[in-house]
Amino acid sequence: MPDTILDVRGLETTFKTPDGIVHAVNGVSFELMEGETLGVVGESGCGKSVTMLSILGLIPSPPGKIVSGSAMFDGRDLLKLSAEELRHIRGAQISMVFQDPMTSLNPVLTVGRQLTEPLMLHLAMTRKQAEERAAELLEMVNIPRAKERLSDYPHQFSGGMRQRVMIAMALSCSPQLLIADEPTTALDVTIQAQITDLVKRLREELGMAIIWITHDLGVVAGLAQRVIVMYGGYIIEEARVNELYANPSHPYTIGLIGSLPRVDETEHKRLFSIEGVPPLLLEKPVHCPFAPRCGWAIERCWNENPTLESIGPEHRVACWVDVKKGTPR
Repeated sequence: MPDTILDVRGLETTFKTPDGIVHAVNGVSFELMEGETLGVVGESGCGKSVTMLSILGLIPSPPGKIVSGSAMFDGRDLLKLSAEELRHIRGAQISMVFQDPMTSLNPVLTVGRQLTEPLMLHLAMTRKQAEERAAELLEMVNIPRAKERLSDYPHQFSGGMRQRVMIAMALSCSPQLLIADEPTTALDVTIQAQITDLVKRLREELGMAIIWITHDLGVVAGLAQRVIVMYGGYIIEEARVNELYANPSHPYTIGLIGSLPRVDETEHKRLFSIEGVPPLLLEKPVHCPFAPRCGWAIERCWNENPTLESIGPEHRVACWVDVKKGTPR
């Protein structure tokens, strides 16, 4: 059985705003195994990106603050490391690909310069060695004329090519863990499929673990082995990917899956929409955060916030109602 590579327990992150304290992440706990791909899904503002940025020490402080929790990686708690110690882990052992490659790449530095810098910093390569390795990395992510493109600037690449450069940069030091924060959101559907296939191929070749953050359950279906669904700063459901699609057990997950267009349906059905808006989280919810938008809500949902409970092998859900039976758990 593979070992645990990342173990996050009780992570809480808040942000100080003019309107009050926003409780962005509220006691998130999960594990990631070696070589596993974990999908983290939920609508904008549910806390998925903030969770991963907190783990890597990338939350701006102020206004952000990690209130409590631990994130054990390679025997060390990432939340207790100094900025200097984290700098040596980021890029070398844990890499991150961000949503918009245009704002992630420095527009005034060549792609070659940006690729070679982490190689010289983390792997102590000479400039010549780093340039050779950078060309290999661009070839690995299917960028043609890789050696020539090292002298180009980010604006000379298309959106899909820039995202490939970001993936090459993230893989440059052969990290144990790659965190991808909605890396295909700004790309068209064809390029999205190419980037997803590329990541799958690289995962098989390099054997790294991946956390893939997205709001698109369709992407997760073909990429992840296990899925975490977040809402209002909480994990509300966690299961193996096949189990989640076959047996969604939280009303929010059911709504997300119901909103996906299906090509295998024999008859036309109207897509499901989740009424209402996400919670503001200026106060930590004392009831189920999804209750105001839930068609299954009972009195207990308004009085008590459910905890994640096992309902099957590797399947946990935070809900007071058995939605299949329509009865309280």
